[in-house]
Amino acid sequence: MNLTVFGIGYVGLVQAAVLAEVGHNVICVDVDAEKVQRLKDGIIPIFEPGLEDLVKENHAAGRLTFTTDAAAAIKHGRIQISAVGTPPGEDGSADLKYVLAVAETIAKEMTEPKIIVSKSTVPVGTCDKLRKRVGEILKMRGLEVLEFDVVSNPEFLKEGSAVADCQRPDRIVIGTQSPVSEQLMRELYEPFNRHHEKIIVMDIRSAEFTKYAANCMLATKISFINEMACLAEHLGADIEEVRKGIGSDPRIGYHFIYPGAGYGGSCFPKDVRALIKTAESVKFDATMLKAVEQRNNTQKSVLFDKAYQYFGGDLRGKRFALWGLAFKPNTDDMREAPSRVLMEALWDAGASVSAYDPEAMAECQNIYGQRDDLLLCGTKEAALRGADALMIVTEWKNFRATSFDMLREALATPVIFDARNLYNPKTVARHGLEYFGIGRQAA
Repeated sequence: MNLTVFGIGYVGLVQAAVLAEVGHNVICVDVDAEKVQRLKDGIIPIFEPGLEDLVKENHAAGRLTFTTDAAAAIKHGRIQISAVGTPPGEDGSADLKYVLAVAETIAKEMTEPKIIVSKSTVPVGTCDKLRKRVGEILKMRGLEVLEFDVVSNPEFLKEGSAVADCQRPDRIVIGTQSPVSEQLMRELYEPFNRHHEKIIVMDIRSAEFTKYAANCMLATKISFINEMACLAEHLGADIEEVRKGIGSDPRIGYHFIYPGAGYGGSCFPKDVRALIKTAESVKFDATMLKAVEQRNNTQKSVLFDKAYQYFGGDLRGKRFALWGLAFKPNTDDMREAPSRVLMEALWDAGASVSAYDPEAMAECQNIYGQRDDLLLCGTKEAALRGADALMIVTEWKNFRATSFDMLREALATPVIFDARNLYNPKTVARHGLEYFGIGRQAA
């Protein structure tokens, strides 16, 4: 099947590469000529495990190509997948300018029937807007009889495992009331639907809402366990034991109940705020969603608050070693990462930071540039040199096992502030270090 994908970010590039891998012929179109050329040269703009090899192999095989020529790309595919970003507007609502621009471009160039597939995370009712706008443009062109459809097909990819999620989806949601569109979408996803039925067909608005509801549910679980962790500290309980106790209940499960420094990334913060704004637009008070966001905003300051209290309210001249900058492991994404809130609070308090992350160093440099109070180090050990304390922000695997004796000797003050509860407090204490986790008693 010939496909066109608009947008070559996290969603578009992963989806295009995986669809090409199963045999579809995919053209990716983007307005960023530099990005397109870099992809042609085999330079992948994002870090995602498994993506680089997938893109290079399918590009070499001719099944995956990149262009800025929208007209040629639109002519190529019966199915036009829109995977452009929906950044938050100033009021927190989703900004649809890129989504609308793609639909308008398709409408201006199409000369035969097309199915426009909305894969971006968009507010309920967006597909209706796209359908109306495409129809208006076709009418202005004198092509009002030209058949087209707009389908909602939200993505459910997790950064850090996006390729695997795309290759082995747990569900494929298709929002359409057109039998023709449904059949073509089933053909598109047939290679991923062989072992058991994964396709769920529903009306368009329900499909749009499903994506937001899923992300907000996961964000709610994170904020809930973080609030329980804060309460556990006051009550003398250990949230790690509590987590095991509640996670063993199959109605709750173990996923997304790990306490930490709050959620970040490109999806949860944006989508929670966007759904709150959507609720406000229909005069509905989304009290739970507001509480989820409030807890998350508070949680991002938890490590700073612990350090501020430990050092008696004066962090001037202190240097903190930070392990982890990305908002989660297996990505270089620092969008709304807890590390950013933490570093900026430390700088405001007169402290400096020496940081290490396996993948996000370049991104950190892009965000903050050269600063006298930020030292980006080549190893986790190098970040410790001259530091007064260690702060663990992201749960990368190579942080899980470490030499506590080495930490004690390297740090000016033998103390660890761990936002990911990587270590056993009693083990750390035996090595002469103080340890402050999340929802645990200090050791």
